[in-house]
Amino acid sequence: MEANRTVITKLKEHSQLSNDDVAEIKTLSFAPRELVDHEDLIRQGDEPDRSVVVLSGWVARYHLLPSGARQYLSFHMPGDWPDAQAIFLDRMDHAVCAIGPAVVASIAHKELIRAISRRPALGFAIWRETLIDASIFREAVTNNSARSKPARMAHLFCELFYRARALGHVRDDQLPLPVSLVQLGEALGMAIATVNRTLVELRASRAVDFRSGTLTVHDWTRLCAIGEFDPGYLHLKKQPR
Repeated sequence: MEANRTVITKLKEHSQLSNDDVAEIKTLSFAPRELVDHEDLIRQGDEPDRSVVVLSGWVARYHLLPSGARQYLSFHMPGDWPDAQAIFLDRMDHAVCAIGPAVVASIAHKELIRAISRRPALGFAIWRETLIDASIFREAVTNNSARSKPARMAHLFCELFYRARALGHVRDDQLPLPVSLVQLGEALGMAIATVNRTLVELRASRAVDFRSGTLTVHDWTRLCAIGEFDPGYLHLKKQPR
């Protein structure tokens, strides 16, 4: 039932669900799966027949380049549904891997589609989830191509922190974030030396710090200003506290 509750909480962030919609989600059969660090959950080119929600740990979407290098596209925390769009696709154009140990729960597309046919509002909520993913990707394109390096990194920190607050993962202005500096650079299009210099600059602003797998926000308003962050593209129904 943990996975069912996770899906209900996630979809309620942005969509209205009736009591009957919630009851339908509670009938879905999710199967847990444990992942080790860097284990692929989905590989580029797969023809998926299941979708997953994250129960613990973190996962990341990435493109695998011909050279073997990775371009990380997004990071996903407990409560996220990182491959909802797989329901509507025949072949995956990206991969999803664990970042550190993680536990996910999967459900067959056939079962989801039957549930959607019974409760169309559930289908609209899942569709909206995929549209929000697309909005995040559009923002990432702008972030990596049009902002300065400090603004680029600050914006990503803002996005992850804001989403984490909505899901209840922030404590005392701290977010456990098991992303390595190499992965951070691969997400932001920065060499590792540039990542280190940019982190030093952000620490000097006294707005944020990131070290030893923990993101600490000291001044949210200042961090948003540095990152030019406006959470509207996340389309949450209400701003997390």
